[in-house]
Amino acid sequence: MNRIFFDNAATTPLEPRVAEAMYNVMQHVHGNPSSIHSEGREARTLIEKARKTIAKLMGVAPGEIFFTSGGTEADNMALRCLVRDHKIIRIITSPIEHHAILHTAEGLQDEGIELKLLPIDADGHVDMAQLEELLQSAPESKTLVSLMHANNELGNLLDLDLTGALCKKYGAFFHSDTVQTVGHLPLDLKKSQLDFTAASAHKFNGPKGIGFIYISSATKIKPFISGGAQERNMRGGTENIYGIIGLAKALEIACEEMTAQAVHIQDLKSYMIAQLRESFPGVHFNGDAEGRSLYTVLNVCF
Repeated sequence: MNRIFFDNAATTPLEPRVAEAMYNVMQHVHGNPSSIHSEGREARTLIEKARKTIAKLMGVAPGEIFFTSGGTEADNMALRCLVRDHKIIRIITSPIEHHAILHTAEGLQDEGIELKLLPIDADGHVDMAQLEELLQSAPESKTLVSLMHANNELGNLLDLDLTGALCKKYGAFFHSDTVQTVGHLPLDLKKSQLDFTAASAHKFNGPKGIGFIYISSATKIKPFISGGAQERNMRGGTENIYGIIGLAKALEIACEEMTAQAVHIQDLKSYMIAQLRESFPGVHFNGDAEGRSLYTVLNVCF
């Protein structure tokens, strides 16, 4: 019996070529990447090669990529470290962010940080005029703007370049949860003037439990997890080498096949919309399904 998996926004199946790359490392690479003997150096070399691969695909420097356990940790790291190390007094976000952002921001609000939630229009887009108004209203305030690139439930897309330009204009830090778009859309993190982004391998056919945070070299923070000198003193703990290899391989494949996949999946999405309209009069598509929306997500209301 054939089954169709409809939960790809939550997680994607592991790509066989990714599993093969990970298994090869599991079988043959046994050293701790922090060890100075040959086995350790071999493991370290593989990690740094993976880092360079990811950085090149994201348009950034290898020194700006740090491995994490996934998007949630990366989001927490960005918000909590910025507030702590740059004396942020105000966070601007939206009410439809992932809980990794909302719950973290609410926790920081309990600690005295001002929290502003931007209005959402009828199509589920963030009110950019309101964002500029808020940034303009208190330019002296140390502000962090955190807005996701693509909403994980609606699929709505944020204009990263516009948001980055606004934040730059008013001196605010800009973080974006790009978990839904890394591996699915071409990204140039430098061009978008981002300070932080988050990514998770299992959203683009990689392994679960591994991701990365991009931290612009212009934005300095102290470690989020202490305990060792790993990740250039930014995240203590022995690196998940198998996950890191899988992450890099999955992202490499996703970027190589992105154009063909995007056309194929968009065709499926358009076909599904047409068939649902024909079969269920009155069906409604939440968000901006046929406009500024990620091709991998469709939110349907019966």
